[in-house]
Amino acid sequence: MQKMRDILAGTIRRLFEIELSVELTRPEPQFGDYATNVALQLAGHLGRPPREIAEQLVEALRGDYGDMVKDITIAGPGFINLTLSDHALGAAASLAPLQKPDAYKGQQVVLEYSDPNPFKVLHAGHLYQTIFGESVANLLVSAGADVHRVNFGGDVGLHVGKTMWAIMQELGGEHPNLLAKIAVAERSEWMAKRYVVGTNAYEDNEQDKQAIIELNKRVYQIVADNDHESAFAQIYWTCRQWSYDYFDAFYARIGTHFEKYYPESETAPLGIQTVKEQLKRGVYEESDGAIVFRGEPYGLHTRVFINSNGLPTYEAKDVGLIMSKWRDYHFDRTIIITGNDIVEYMKVVLKSIEQFEPELVRRTTHLTHGQLKLRGGVKMSSRKGNFFRAVDVLQAADEANREATGREDEQAVLGAVKYAFLKQRVGPDVIYDPAESVSLEGNSGPYLQYAHARARSVLAKASSHPSELQDLDEYERPLARKISEYPEVLEKAVHDLLPHHVAIYLYELAQAFNRFYELAKIVGDTREPVRLKLVELYAQVLQSGLNLLGITAPDKM
Repeated sequence: MQKMRDILAGTIRRLFEIELSVELTRPEPQFGDYATNVALQLAGHLGRPPREIAEQLVEALRGDYGDMVKDITIAGPGFINLTLSDHALGAAASLAPLQKPDAYKGQQVVLEYSDPNPFKVLHAGHLYQTIFGESVANLLVSAGADVHRVNFGGDVGLHVGKTMWAIMQELGGEHPNLLAKIAVAERSEWMAKRYVVGTNAYEDNEQDKQAIIELNKRVYQIVADNDHESAFAQIYWTCRQWSYDYFDAFYARIGTHFEKYYPESETAPLGIQTVKEQLKRGVYEESDGAIVFRGEPYGLHTRVFINSNGLPTYEAKDVGLIMSKWRDYHFDRTIIITGNDIVEYMKVVLKSIEQFEPELVRRTTHLTHGQLKLRGGVKMSSRKGNFFRAVDVLQAADEANREATGREDEQAVLGAVKYAFLKQRVGPDVIYDPAESVSLEGNSGPYLQYAHARARSVLAKASSHPSELQDLDEYERPLARKISEYPEVLEKAVHDLLPHHVAIYLYELAQAFNRFYELAKIVGDTREPVRLKLVELYAQVLQSGLNLLGITAPDKM
């Protein structure tokens, strides 16, 4: 597509001495391989009828690029449809698996996603955000970025106070030695239950609530003092490490990893320091013993950054986080992925930072997503323990897959869940149906995995070698055309940071291959070498696209 854009732009420059950014679209196949409205754009510059301009362009293209363009037609008031020659289309398809966008070439990109809190369990929303974030990371890497995957979580805060209170209730006091009795496999669930107990106590009993508030202050103090010796501190640090071990194990299972965890306890001091410095410069102001940012002059709302007890809020910790990222990476761009429930919150935080570090805010992108729901509209959320865990989603997919296929297959389960999430455009709520996600008959991850395995099987059975694509027939041309679209899809997915463009394309590609497979004999046909080349390119593109989605492309299923 880029070569055709350049050809059109060069022809326009030569004929009309006008520099124009040419846009190409993909029309329905019966109208050609590309379409453009440049003649309509030029009409305003030249003061001539667009169809007349289109005719002049077509004549020039036919004369100069007849070997590349098989057919050129004019539609309506001056739309130009172009059909590539077999040689040009074959070359485009052959290069498709190799071409990658370079929009982020050489850039340092800090990508923050997942963001679970230690002392709590990973819920289904974390799973969705992690899968989406990993795919965005893969897109950025494909576009030349040096991606730093980072994770931010609350190792201090009220939820920790609640959990620590319940842990000591369970242990009968500050007895860190009793933690050794809890089996490794049970630690995350054990802490999750303690959080529920602490939350109930905080909400239902005023005396317990005050005890938890005081305990929360103790947590901040041991972190500030770097206390690892006291009994209370030993419980805290041990359980915090349990959380990180649990996170790492789950991330390894689903195929992601993080370069760095940013605990709130580490970003909070820098956040407090920065807010207090900017308080003196008038960015923040005091209000009833707290420090706030007034958002109303910017069409936003006021938020507290340091509360009346002198403790940092999430806002101050986020200030410390972006300053920490800049200190550690001097990023060209930082991307933050969160739920869409904190859109207004982030606007205030970033607007406050913009007052003293405008360049950091300019380099920041905030991507948001909706809630994850089961088919039927069941909301997955963490509240008093009635939430759907990340492992529950995988378990539901595993059960659906065993019911459908009669066997266990972890790569199919992960492929099913990842594709089910990523084929939906990020932003609105995400609806997940376990049975639909594992189906081999529809738009699913296992369907695409099987499609790749089938292509590899065809290649394994062939006795001849793939040849160059040439003289494409009526069965081969549609598949070659679809394969050639891959670089354009990647360019759009990278530009928008939206993996669903890749997911949708892969399904369409698999359907194009299925039509080809049904209509055209491959092995044993006189056209076998050419058709094997198409199968080979198809498998390469399918594997590349699945890998961008974080999905394994198996050779056998």
